[in-house]
Amino acid sequence: MSRYDGGYAPYVRVADRKLQAAKEVEKLKKKGQIVQPIVIDGRSIAKTFWGKAWCTHLESYSDYTNRLPRGRTYVRNGSVIDLKVAGGEIIALVSGSSIYKVNIAVSKVLTDKWDTLVNECSGKIDSLIELLQGKFSKAIMEIITDRTKGLFPNPKEIKFDCSCPDWADMCKHIAAVLYGVGARLDDKPEDLFVLRQADHIALIAKAGTSSFVTPTANEIDSIIADSDLSLLFGIELEEVPRKAVKEKKVVAKRTSKKTL
Repeated sequence: MSRYDGGYAPYVRVADRKLQAAKEVEKLKKKGQIVQPIVIDGRSIAKTFWGKAWCTHLESYSDYTNRLPRGRTYVRNGSVIDLKVAGGEIIALVSGSSIYKVNIAVSKVLTDKWDTLVNECSGKIDSLIELLQGKFSKAIMEIITDRTKGLFPNPKEIKFDCSCPDWADMCKHIAAVLYGVGARLDDKPEDLFVLRQADHIALIAKAGTSSFVTPTANEIDSIIADSDLSLLFGIELEEVPRKAVKEKKVVAKRTSKKTL
């Protein structure tokens, strides 16, 4: 627990932290800043392959064991009020006893490591959508998430900084942000490649089994017609029977004739 002038940090109730977070978000918005909070729906911090893999990777290191549980609580309570991922950097604001600034530096993936990863994935990833949705073979998953050879950073490749007075290398605010990245990867898996400064498009181009050729308009229509859009974009689409569509077209035709 953080100390202030020889004492402990004052306890702030979850409800008060949420109120404080909401006020800070509104203040930032009024200043014209784009705020990207982490919102957890339910108990699971991450639900997709990339998000879960990130969290599992964090939890595999004994260095983080003591601090991660408090971080889970904070991120679930909506304490991470802003989180942005850039090349080699995670910048965030966390609501605790006060509003704290967190900066996490992540090393660029080594060229040799990235080349090896690409070579091992060669011929096993068919498309960008397949990559970002995490819908590929177990063999590819094991390559990308490997503790030493994969894309996720190890503790030596991460440096932390938080404006709170906690003397620990990883305070609960930093832990909350790290879990927040897992939640963010649910919606933006490409952020992992941005963070490690690795080109996911290059991974597809080099490791994909399909060559990239710009499709024609007819081919695009065919792809859309044959695709399960609700599965692809995670939305429910109401199906309209073809007969009904045909009838509407007939009615529209008759109406246009009457107006002539």
